[in-house]
Amino acid sequence: MHAARKYCIIVPDGMADCPLPRLTGRTPMEVARKPNMDRVAAEGVVGMARLIPGKMPPSSDVANLCLLGYDPQKYHTGRGPLEAASLGIKLGPREIAFRCNLITVDGKSLIEDYSAGEISSKEAAILIDAVANAFAGKPVKFHAGISFRNIMVYNGDDEMAPTCFAPHDHMGEDFRVYLPKGPGSELLIEMILASRKLLESHEINKVRIDLGENPANMIWPWSPGRTPDLVQFEQRWGIKGAVICCVDLIKGIAALAGLDSIDVPGATGSYDTDYGAKGRYAVNALQQYDFVFVHVEAPDTAGHAADIQQKIKAIEEIDRHIVGPVYGALKSHGNYRLLVMPDHFTPVEKRTHISDPVPFALCGAGIGSDAALPFAESSVPKATLKFEAGHTLIEYMITDQVEAE
Repeated sequence: MHAARKYCIIVPDGMADCPLPRLTGRTPMEVARKPNMDRVAAEGVVGMARLIPGKMPPSSDVANLCLLGYDPQKYHTGRGPLEAASLGIKLGPREIAFRCNLITVDGKSLIEDYSAGEISSKEAAILIDAVANAFAGKPVKFHAGISFRNIMVYNGDDEMAPTCFAPHDHMGEDFRVYLPKGPGSELLIEMILASRKLLESHEINKVRIDLGENPANMIWPWSPGRTPDLVQFEQRWGIKGAVICCVDLIKGIAALAGLDSIDVPGATGSYDTDYGAKGRYAVNALQQYDFVFVHVEAPDTAGHAADIQQKIKAIEEIDRHIVGPVYGALKSHGNYRLLVMPDHFTPVEKRTHISDPVPFALCGAGIGSDAALPFAESSVPKATLKFEAGHTLIEYMITDQVEAE
């Protein structure tokens, strides 16, 4: 009797990049020493998938819904409700959740830092509590999350359907140009501007400035939406799954899809994350679950920071401490499929996401071997295995029932 097949997807967030003069026309992915990813590619196939459909924003929520098999054109309602779900916030049918960053703006009104220096969760919670008290008379509730990533829920009677802008897309630009627009924007703008006056004088920010750290001197609500109705993952595929990640939006998708979330001690979602611990927990999870989704944020963080060396290092750490051990454990199991791919491009020269299709490497039972292409961005236009509808890739991985496009 054959052992049940195990499936694993490893996502180095934002790993894909563009050729860089400083790297002699190569990308961080091409320069990085990644023997385990390259082995997956050599023993299996390299293909391409479009995870950002049509004119949708090239965001991680869109891309990771796609990766888990949910067509974002059908299921995506905004980042806010996904992150609310990760915190266990149950939205009413009329409630709208926003992601609410704590950001840093300078004296010239430029967005200096979308994360307020990766502010600690403890400091952020105190500041969010101060904001909640200041706006107690407004039809909103605030919920502290992890670090700069918090949630604001609107529960008023007026129409709330604004166009909002992600702060990480507009670093170094005047925030006033990107204030919310459209229905409900007046309330949001009022709170944004009032929060600056409130937070700049807060003792926590005075201390942060004294320590040379970026102050969290403004709130920035964005990506609003209502809770999407996701088909349960186990019901759809007949396998029980789990996710390992530090990012609220991934945990939110997991919660709504019925996937378990596994917390890893020492995993931070930044450069200092414990890659080894994530790898060990992934290997252990594969003993209990048929499907494990491992997400690592660090390459994306490096792309936003325009830090080439950190991006290369993050790719190498993921390869050594996560892809290597997981690949070894799956090989020992025998009946498996392993998919490694970025969710989107985060080019260091642009410091934001772009919507180009990404490369993937897939190996395992029944996949066959096609060592013709390297696991790199340059293989995307050359790939014969293509998924223009990226949400169908997981169906190919699990069932073999979808023909590549």
